[in-house]
Amino acid sequence: IGLGNALVDVLARVDNDDILQAMALPKGSMTLINDDMFLKINEYLLQQNTKLSNGGSAGNAIRALAHLDSCTGFIGKIGNDLYGQFFRKELKKLSIEDKLLVSAERPSGVASTFISEGGERTFATFLGAAATLLPEELTPEMFKDYTYLFIEGYLVQDHDLILQAIELAKREGLQICLDMASYNIVEENLEFFKLLLSKYVDVVFANEHEARAFTGLEPVEALDVLGKLCSIAVVKVGAQGTYIRKGTEMMHVPASDVKHPIDTTGAGDYFAAGFLYGLTCGLSLDKCARIGSLLAGHVIQIVGTTLTPNRWEKIRQGINEIRAMSY
Repeated sequence: IGLGNALVDVLARVDNDDILQAMALPKGSMTLINDDMFLKINEYLLQQNTKLSNGGSAGNAIRALAHLDSCTGFIGKIGNDLYGQFFRKELKKLSIEDKLLVSAERPSGVASTFISEGGERTFATFLGAAATLLPEELTPEMFKDYTYLFIEGYLVQDHDLILQAIELAKREGLQICLDMASYNIVEENLEFFKLLLSKYVDVVFANEHEARAFTGLEPVEALDVLGKLCSIAVVKVGAQGTYIRKGTEMMHVPASDVKHPIDTTGAGDYFAAGFLYGLTCGLSLDKCARIGSLLAGHVIQIVGTTLTPNRWEKIRQGINEIRAMSY
């Protein structure tokens, strides 16, 4: 089950960084914006060719798992509006257990996503209703019958909500999986991330920038630190693949070979989905990472995170090949 910001992505490709500079958005980061900034960005996007899809880091991972026929659920908060209806309808399409709460006061959250040449993405996130989810609105029943709780790092800024979710999930016997989400989120909440990893988190996902923000170290050295805090630590280094550590076991798994990535939106989320799918199937860490790389390799070849049925069929074939590998 995923816990995250229920966001609808509005995706736009940009030829240069002018709009990012004009809106003071650091390239490659996730920046939370207020109502006024959202209106300014929305005015710009209305003049562009945009694409709409369900978003949110945990939401992306859960939807990918649902496409692989995993039993999934999602906890989040939406507004009573068209974006909220769109988000809920997309969950229903994939038979994801809907544990959405509704805000009567705030509109649904929107992630304005600017895709630069080479596929790097920059998020201007208006959380709206997504940020109004309260700790007391979470119940033990939300976590029953699940094995893993997947938390997106973007939620970590709400310390009380995260701790309540983890406490409830742990009582129900779930393992806690955390994606660090963005280097600036890690920098701003460093002490809380340290608390989470040292006391609660079983599986942590980080890219090299997030791992550096947490440890001050390069990927392999950072993996060593993370691996001593959690049961399984994963550090992704883009086209250079993935480093994994469990206990004293450390390995490197190559990335899928993608010549010209179009949009890296959701790459980390899809990797996490593939990795967790492998874990739920009892596969080796190497195979888990290969399945994660397979999913990430497909999602970076499209704009947004909605893969066609044909691509999912290719992914299933690829997973079967990975499962059949003997070494």
